Formats: sequence, C-alpha cells, structure tokens
Amino acid sequence: MSMDASIPPALRRLNRATVAWLNSWWRLLQFAVLMLPLAFSPTSYRGANRNLLARHIVRDTAPNLAWYGVLSALVSLVLIRIVVVTSQSYGLSRFALEMVVRVLVLELIPLTAAAFVALRTTLPAGLEFSQSRNSAANTSEAELRQEFFPRVAAGVFAVWILAAVSCVMTLILAYLSMYGFTPWALPGYTRVVGQVFNPAVALILVLKIVFFSFAVGLIPMASSFYFGSSYRAKVTHGLYDMVRLFAVMLLIEIASLMGNYY
Repeated sequence: MSMDASIPPALRRLNRATVAWLNSWWRLLQFAVLMLPLAFSPTSYRGANRNLLARHIVRDTAPNLAWYGVLSALVSLVLIRIVVVTSQSYGLSRFALEMVVRVLVLELIPLTAAAFVALRTTLPAGLEFSQSRNSAANTSEAELRQEFFPRVAAGVFAVWILAAVSCVMTLILAYLSMYGFTPWALPGYTRVVGQVFNPAVALILVLKIVFFSFAVGLIPMASSFYFGSSYRAKVTHGLYDMVRLFAVMLLIEIASLMGNYY
C-alpha cells in the first residue's frame, strides 16, 4: 500500500489547502520585495514613468477623496452627535471629546478609508488588469515599473490622503459640533486632543495607516502578477483577495487596539 493511499482524504485536502495558503503568502511577500526597490529607485519618478505615476495617483485619489469626504463628514456628524448626547445623559460631558477622538480618528477613519479605497479602486483595478496578462513568467522589469508600481503606489497614496484629510476634517467637525464658531474653546480643545495623541498613540496611528495602505496596494496586484487571466481564475482570486485583504486589515486593527489599550 502506498503512503498516499494510507493518508485519509481529509488530511490530504488539509495538506493541499495549507500548502496553497502558505504559497499565496510567500508570493505576496515576493511581490512586495519586487516593488520595494522600485519605490526607492529614482528612475520610477522620471520622465514617462513620472507621468504614469501621476496619472494613476490622480485617477485613484481624486474621485475617492470627493465621495469619501462627503460620506465621512455625514457619518462623523451623526456619530459625534450620538456621543455628545449620550455623554450628557450620563453626566460625562467632559469625556465626550476624548471619546470622539478615540473612536473616530484613531479607529474608524483609518479602517474605513482603507476599505473604501480597496472596494472602489484597488480590488476592481487588480481584477481588470489581470485580464490583459497571462502569467508572471513574461513580466519584464519595464512592465513592473510602468504597469504594476504606479497602481500599487496609487493605492498606497490614496489611503494616506483619505485618512489624513478625513482625520483633520473630523477634528474640525468635532470642535464645531461641541463649541460652535468660537475661538475661545481652542485652548481646552487642543489640550484634550494633545492628551489623546501622545507620542505612542500617534506612532501607532501612523503605522496603522501605513500598513493598511500597503495591504490595500499590494494584495490585489500580487494576484494580477502571478495568476492567469481566465475568467475562473479571475473571479476565484478576486474573491480570495477580498477575504485576505480584510483579514489582514482586521489583524492590523487588532494589533493597534492592543497597542493603544493594553
């Protein structure tokens, strides 16, 4: 009796699934290593490459910034109002601003910005781009620099801009919602915000946004780099990319919560 015949089918399936899972993460790491030198290479930002990069950044950032800015402002106003009213009803008004900053600016804004860019830009762009490719075997350095790197960089940059603009806008809306159009509350407001954003919390927020942006930019394009352009592979890996991307974002969010509150 052969060794394969003695292994139960369930264990063989588990073994194949585990190998495929590890192989997919290894390929993602390889793709990230390919993108890293391009990000630090001056050639990626010169001549025609600069024009390609600028076009992708504007295309992926400008429409998302307009839509996400409006949606973020509306949701922020609603949540700020809920927090303020709830705090007043329990006699905890002095903690309302700190709760708004921690819940919205530190946690919700970076997560929703990354999810918004992924769903509207990088995941659809990765699926669309995969149709024009066969495999990674025929990929040259020029194609990596002109086709893949601009798309990855645009996704990363879009998350940075959306998160930064939305955080600033939320802080402004929180001030106006609580104190109105008066400059006299600025000292107390800046003191509370400064107490929340101590060096450790600020560093965790920046790192979270950076890791979110790397996941959003790299994961969809890695599948386009390695897998074929057939419809079955396109749909399968598109769904798998979505699951893997949001799993990575969840792990990053859990790590940031542990860093902020433990």
